[in-house]
Formats: sequence, C-alpha cells, structure tokens
Amino acid sequence: MSLSTGVIGRIMQGEDVENPVLQILAIKRINSNVESERYRILISDGMYFNSYAMLASQLNHLHQAGDLEEFTIVRLDKYMTSLVGKEGVGKRVLIINELSVLKSGSEQKSKIGEPVTYENAKKTPAPAAPSIPTKKEPLFGNINSSKNNNNNNNNNNNTMNSTLNAGLTHPIASLSPYQNKWVIKARVTAKTAIRTWSNPRGEGKLFSMDLMDESGEIRATAFKEQCDKFYDLIQVDGVYYFSKCQLKPANKQYSQLKNDYEMTFTGETMVQMCEDEEDSIPEIKYDLVPISQVSNMENKAAVDTIGICKEVGELQTFTSRTTNKEFKKRDLTLVDMSNSAISLTLWGDDAVNFDGHVQPVILVKGTRINEFNGGKSLSLGGGSIMKINPDIPEAHKLRGWFDNGGGDNIANMVSARTGGGTFSADWLTLKDARERNLGSGDKPDYFQCKAVVHIVKQENAFYKACPQAECNKKVVDEGNDRYRCERCNQDFPNFKYRLLINLSIGDWTSNRWVTCFSEIGEQLLKHTAQEVGEALENDPPKAEQMFSGMNFSAHIFKLRCKNEVYGDMTRNKLTVQSVSPINYKDYNKHLIKELQQLTGIGSSN
Repeated sequence: MSLSTGVIGRIMQGEDVENPVLQILAIKRINSNVESERYRILISDGMYFNSYAMLASQLNHLHQAGDLEEFTIVRLDKYMTSLVGKEGVGKRVLIINELSVLKSGSEQKSKIGEPVTYENAKKTPAPAAPSIPTKKEPLFGNINSSKNNNNNNNNNNNTMNSTLNAGLTHPIASLSPYQNKWVIKARVTAKTAIRTWSNPRGEGKLFSMDLMDESGEIRATAFKEQCDKFYDLIQVDGVYYFSKCQLKPANKQYSQLKNDYEMTFTGETMVQMCEDEEDSIPEIKYDLVPISQVSNMENKAAVDTIGICKEVGELQTFTSRTTNKEFKKRDLTLVDMSNSAISLTLWGDDAVNFDGHVQPVILVKGTRINEFNGGKSLSLGGGSIMKINPDIPEAHKLRGWFDNGGGDNIANMVSARTGGGTFSADWLTLKDARERNLGSGDKPDYFQCKAVVHIVKQENAFYKACPQAECNKKVVDEGNDRYRCERCNQDFPNFKYRLLINLSIGDWTSNRWVTCFSEIGEQLLKHTAQEVGEALENDPPKAEQMFSGMNFSAHIFKLRCKNEVYGDMTRNKLTVQSVSPINYKDYNKHLIKELQQLTGIGSSN
C-alpha cells in the first residue's frame, strides 16, 4: 500500500491536504494523568516524518486497543494544525481528530521508505527515523491563533501574523471590561468536557476553564470554532499567556469563582504556552474540608474534600422532562477519618468510565453541595476537579486508615434525609416498609432490602419507543411500517424497544410486586431491551428462557416507594432504583447489628 509521499512537507507549510495516507512509526504517552492521558505520534509519509503529531483524546481507545501499533498505515479523515514555537518561530503541531486504519502494523511489518525530518530535508538526510524522546518535554511552544480562515476542508490551521508580547503581564484581579489591551499569565486549574446545545436560534458547543494567578481566579469560555481550536491544546495544570478575550459580568449561577467578571474567547483570542518561570504561578491548592463539616455548610456552596470511595452505585440513565435530553449519572459514597459518609454524584463520561471496585481515594475541588430534606450531597459539575488516588499526604493517610479497618463503623451519614421523603441508610424488610406506611407523604421514600425474585411477568414487558436517543416516548403504530412520536412530532420507519417489567420479589417477611424500567430490566435479564423485545415478539421459547433465568435469584434492591392514585383507588407502588449483587461482608454486618439490637431488647425485659 502506497503512502501520500511528501504530504507532510505540504502540511508543515500550512497547506490543506484532503485524506492523506500516512504510516505510524511510534507512539508514546506524553503524561501520566489517567484523567487526561495524551499520546504523541511519530508519523511518516515515506519521504518525511513528523514527531510533532498528537492523537486527539477521543481516539485514545484505538491505541489502548492495539489498533495503532508500529508500522500501521492510516488515513487522516480530519485533522488540524497549529503554528508553535518560541516567539512564533517554530513548527506546526498536527492534531489528529479522526482517522481510519487501512492496514495493521502486524500485516505491514516494516517501515516504508527512508523518511527524514522535513527541517533537515535540505541538509544531510537522516539515516533512519529517530525514536520519540523519552525525557519529559513540553509538546507545544507557543499556541498562536487568529480568526479562522474559510476552508472547505476539514482542517483548522491556526496562525497569526504577530506574537503575544508577554513581557508585561496583568494580574487577573486587575481585569475589567474597560481595558482594551492586556495579557495575563495563568495556570489552568480546571477544564470542562465539551458540551453541546440546541435551541430555536441554532446549535453549537462550548467548554469552560478556570484560570488562576497569584492575584485571583477567573472563568473563561470558548464557543463553536474557538472550542474546536483550543480544546485539545489547553491542558489542566498548564501555564499559558492569554490575550484578546471579551470580558463581561460573571454569571454566578455557573461559576463559584471569586471574580465579578468572566472571559469569552473571540476570533482574535491568542493563547501561548509559557515554557519557563512557571514557579511564579501558584500550584493548584485545595482547601480540604472534612466530610463531617459539609453538613454545616450552605446549600449550593462549593467545597474541596477528600475521601475513600466505599460504595459505587449503578450507572443510571434518565431523560430530562424539559429538554428531552438523556443524562447519565452514578452515585458514590465517600468516607473519611471524621467517621462520616457523603454521596457524590458523577455525570456523563465521568459516571460511565468510573471504576470504583478498588475503592480508590477521591479528591474533589469546587464540587457543589446539594441539600434535600435535611441531607447534604455533592455533585461534580462543570468546573469541578476530580483526582483519583492523588499523590498527596492526605491521600496516603486516608489509605492507611481505611486499609486498617477505618470506615467500618461510620456514624454520621451526611446525605441521610430527614422528614418527608426520607432515604433510610438502614435496611428494611418489605413488611417493615408497609408497616411504616412509607410513600404516604408528599414525596417518595426510599429503602433497600435483600430479596429473591419469585415471579416475572412477560405480558406487557416492553413497549415500542421513539428511536431518537434523547426520547423514550411510546410511539403510535400507524399500520404502514411508520411509527409516530407525538412528543417529537415526527414519523419514523423504525422504533426501539423499552422494557417495563413487573416482578414479585420476597424476603423472609412478605412479598411485593415491583416495577423495573429498561436499564434495570436489562441488568436482571442479562440481555438488551432490543434482544428481549425481539424475542417476545418473534421467539417465545427464547423469551421464556431469558425470563426464567431470573427466577429465584437474590439481589440487593434499592426501592422507591410512593402512593399513586388510579381512579378512585390509592395504590402503594414500589419502583426498583438499582439492583446489585449481594456483598455478604456488608450484609453480615447488618445482620450482626440486627442481632445485637434484638439481644439488647431481650435482656432488658
């Protein structure tokens, strides 16, 4: 297979080249931060090689899966370049956003041609492509940007005719909308994921970052083209020069920083990496608060804390009633040496990718406090920082405490709710829940129990829903192979299956009917909703096998209890919030506690 010979030289001169075919000669991880790992690539066109190439973070999985091994031939489907170097003199960095593997390295088995660096092409040719340096060095020099040129291709070349004058910088605390020319030197302390929006006026995307110098902090936001231009180039904990941003009053609803203003990137915004004197910019500092003190803090306040992830909840997916947008979340339970526990909610990719089975130390900065019915919980939102197993003394101290039995007797549940709509941290039997009349208040009640599945109803166990990812509304079968969603006001040639399963569960005290929605049903059945729906409609024996596999299986059920009115009747309805395997260590602790309480009552009579 032939490469696009000489194309790297054209790219390094700023030319837009459509779908070049190149060969990977080496790939190297350039930092050790698991949360934002990046890979640098040595890539060749057979004539020239370029070591200033980087894989966009959304392609990390290709390398991790072994698809980008040495000698692999790829086609660049989408990329961008940026001019870098001291005082604007230097090289272009090639950032690969999308690629296709044309031939694996194991098939190719060798390097094509004898490529040399483009800079040395007119000098003595290099005998072979060198390896990527192993010492730690900055990937970028200056990141210089100007207004986007109108290109018809997928590439985005960021260039400028002049460089930042970083000789005299302004402190962040001095910035105001009444200044026209300024340059700040700041450390990036936090960066959000890219978020998208859609409304009647259009659609777009954005990301925000928090900047800090010795004088204070400020929030900066990049939209649309600026989002594409800067997201991969600006990294958390890096120090940069920033200039030509628009300043406006800060929206305190989205930022807890102590600054009356915030910055917005424009087409003229310039960002330049600072390679020296980084010691003059303070390191990220954490004002760590014990979990026990969070209960005394105000609702919606931001807090820094650290704890051990003792429990990990199931991934939950739900749809916003107002926007119909699908969200994913996961609840964790953190404990610390104040013998307190608190719930921490992760969202989006953080929730999907989190692995807490090793019970890591988790540090959060700027996480928001939520209060509900007297209980306090934490939520990791935009601008918050989460570090897993940070290398700081507080983390090592916590690990030693927990590994030596700390956390076994947590007395203070900061997230426990009081009053109507309580969430009990204690276990309840199904009989206890009924006798306590749970669910009769204005708000639902929650409890957990160990129970066995007795009966599973196959009838009406699914419905046909709108095929759009953000909508789960039941569709109307129009009888002509078209399905109409009234919420989306559209007709579709297809639909998706959603599960709605009723099952009878029982413990040693009684039985109750409970309802499971799609995600919980898939977990119990160990099949997707699509597989279950197709089996129920087309292959009843297969469906019977799926459902019978649930019978007599034991789980820990977390249940929502609420009275609902149907016509003239009031019914106490139980809905499964999550299902998890039985952790016999924790369950045995619960049983021992119950026995101790029963023994105490017996001895007092």
